[in-house]
Amino acid sequence: MNNQKGFTLIELLIVVAIIGILATFALPAYSKYQARAKVTAGVEEVSALKVAYEDIMNTGTTNPVIGTVSPAGATTSNCTLGVTGTVASGAGTITCTLINAPSIIQGKVITLTRIQTGSWSCATTALKDYAPTGCPGV
Repeated sequence: MNNQKGFTLIELLIVVAIIGILATFALPAYSKYQARAKVTAGVEEVSALKVAYEDIMNTGTTNPVIGTVSPAGATTSNCTLGVTGTVASGAGTITCTLINAPSIIQGKVITLTRIQTGSWSCATTALKDYAPTGCPGV
């Protein structure tokens, strides 16, 4: 009598079917996680510019154009940055247009807005499922 070792074809097909079923649930969850991480990274990058922006506003010597707050035409691995505002009004914005991102959030904009009293607010055009808690989405 021969002793056979290994799996039968049916057993292998069952394993492949189980892996397929698990993948159908895991891939969308991973994609959502990836998009949320990219939006959060963008918020952190624009938040880092608040210090330089506040310094210009408090010294009152120049207007916070992109060349003085961050390098001209600045892009990072997550954002294309934009800065607007005037010292006279004390108000302005720092924006991040998301790049190198999953298609669901590609090109969405994160905006930090400074009002005259010096307080900041955050908003994004990304869906609220992908936005961090402190920066509500649409």
